[in-house]
Amino acid sequence: MIIGLTGSIASGKSTVAKMLEGYDLPIVDADLVARQVVEPGTETLAKIAEAFGEGVIKKDGTMDREKVGSIIFHEPAKRKMLNDIIHPAIRVEMIRQKEEYLKQGAPHVIMDIPLLFESKLQHFVEKILVVSVKEKVQLERLMKRNLLSEEEAKARIASQLPISVKEKGADAVIYNNGDIETTAQQLEAILKNWAII
Repeated sequence: MIIGLTGSIASGKSTVAKMLEGYDLPIVDADLVARQVVEPGTETLAKIAEAFGEGVIKKDGTMDREKVGSIIFHEPAKRKMLNDIIHPAIRVEMIRQKEEYLKQGAPHVIMDIPLLFESKLQHFVEKILVVSVKEKVQLERLMKRNLLSEEEAKARIASQLPISVKEKGADAVIYNNGDIETTAQQLEAILKNWAII
């Protein structure tokens, strides 16, 4: 079974991903793939240099994230240009990794995709597991974790689909408002219900 794991910023999705690793389930991590596709020497990085100029590549051959970030931050058209280069590459690599795990005989693969709904990637997976959190808890965690003001944290949360919308699109929801044991128990129950463990 291919399971899509998603949540919202500061919902605790990474914590649940670590728990899934504990069950020896292979994980394709979209954030990790996003870094892999722009490593030195990749076709994607060459396309970025072509689109934004050689100045966005550091001396060591890596992408200058700060420079690219400052370019796309103020220009939506440039942001779209970057996404049009990176997103297809990420999708291709994620599918490649998933297929590799299946070829090795893995019966289940977790696709850890933070923006699963925003990127409309539901068709990538058979079941969707959403890690949810109350807005108040989410706000507190995000402010503490990223040292943000309440205003900054609210803006980041608002940039994503509301968690209630994600819950509606889920096959199962983990409510990550309490302690880690409660979250682990919910995960275990879902995995048993889906006949994964």
